[in-house]
Amino acid sequence: MHLTDIPVEVFLDNLLPFAAVRDVLSFGSTNKFFAAICADETFWKRRCQEDFNFTSQETARQSGWKNLYRGLNHPKVFVWGDRANGRLGVKKLPKGPGAPYPVEVKIPGARIVSLVAGGMSFSALDANGSMYVWGALNGEGLALDGEGFSIKYKQASEPHKLIMPNHIRTISCGRLHSMVLDSKNLVWTFVNWGRPFRLDTPMLDCTSPETTPLQAESGWSFCAILTQSNDVLAFWPFSGEVYSRYTEETAVLDERGDSHAYPTPHHTIPCIPLVLRADPLRIPPIPQLPELNNTGLSQEEKSKETVLVKIAAFDNGLIGLTNKGHVLKFGDLSNEHSFTMSTPWEYLENFSELSKVAAHPAFHPGTGLEAPSSLRITHITAHFETFVAYSTGSSSVILMGDGDSRGNTLPKILPGLQNRSVISTVLGDYHSGALTIDGQLLSWGQYSHGALGLGMPTELPVGAPGGYETEAHLMQSRTSQWGPLEPPRVEYAFPRRRFCFAATAAGWHMGALVICLERLLSQLEIVL
Repeated sequence: MHLTDIPVEVFLDNLLPFAAVRDVLSFGSTNKFFAAICADETFWKRRCQEDFNFTSQETARQSGWKNLYRGLNHPKVFVWGDRANGRLGVKKLPKGPGAPYPVEVKIPGARIVSLVAGGMSFSALDANGSMYVWGALNGEGLALDGEGFSIKYKQASEPHKLIMPNHIRTISCGRLHSMVLDSKNLVWTFVNWGRPFRLDTPMLDCTSPETTPLQAESGWSFCAILTQSNDVLAFWPFSGEVYSRYTEETAVLDERGDSHAYPTPHHTIPCIPLVLRADPLRIPPIPQLPELNNTGLSQEEKSKETVLVKIAAFDNGLIGLTNKGHVLKFGDLSNEHSFTMSTPWEYLENFSELSKVAAHPAFHPGTGLEAPSSLRITHITAHFETFVAYSTGSSSVILMGDGDSRGNTLPKILPGLQNRSVISTVLGDYHSGALTIDGQLLSWGQYSHGALGLGMPTELPVGAPGGYETEAHLMQSRTSQWGPLEPPRVEYAFPRRRFCFAATAAGWHMGALVICLERLLSQLEIVL
């Protein structure tokens, strides 16, 4: 029996995952057959997650995983925008309210693979599952220099590493709180960076798909959890039962006087985890939904039960996405007392159905924009008052809505974003960004102390490095109008070319993870 007689699945599922990457590359150089196997996108996507803790949850990337794997050895962190509350994590900045261009945040010894912006802060995740934070989780008050991170107003002017019980897999930030899902499928919520809590409840005991979290999502002021059984749970960290229990537990710690989570000289925060006996509330199930046409799904996929596979949270509600491309909205989730089981999910047909999207005025004859011939929404993003539903590939469609969107509401369509192979969208309060498969980060919206990352309109001339490409782009940034212009891309004012593989936004700031193209190309030459 020859090696080539072994089924491909055996190599991909049972042999290559346990081999060192150097051995995989050597094996792939033996002949064309093994080269094709060792270049499998699913295999390298899996290695990115296993070796670097880089999940596919925050990206719609479908290709380029092998090259990304190489780049994850030396990622760099860039941030820009409003500098208040120390949220940029860089002490030496030019005078002014913000940095209107990317500045690098250095975190020694950490390979950052995920960056998430909060209302006044950033949180980062490294390849080992450690979490770093900077800025202020709650910048609406002040904390004394001698106080610890049990105080919600405490500011970290440079990155601090959180010492948690388990490795972290994903991070989600709201305005004044954040949530993480750890390696044991436990959900931790932060209302300060010193005393995270989790709920001790049979509804989240991880003994079955019904009680095991799949996704933790922070809304503006609430928390939502999607379970492996596709159910949604919600609770409120600033009101109701959870808030009361947390207040009781922290009062006990304060009386003891030894649990204030003081930072160490090495910029770590020894967290004091709390366990609260409280139950979340269960969101009603989704309604019966129509069958969608021209989605590209196989007959087998169409025959499966229609279920929620992702949620995105914004001001007072949720956006849901099904496995077949239905987009739904749920509200009101402003507080525990306003929630009612009689509130239904609302199906957003104009964000889901090909015929409705193709009939949008943005695709009318004469606009120059070609309507899609097939459509399946595969990703959603939400923040503050805005949400985005989008498809992937070279004919990607980007549909934007807000908190007032209903079943018959037309989405907002920015022509310059369509058919651009967008793999991720990020939203701030009044600015937005879109990341493309070729590593370009496009930015548009209000200037917001430099949150666009395109330079300062009053100082940088049009066409200058890091500035606006045209006068029209400059004017668009000031007015925040939906226009026909192609959104300009963020440039990194350094001699080497950069490839952005992840981005984030919130408040009046934005951030990106980038790799050096020259370094990546040199590694490819060594392999070849």
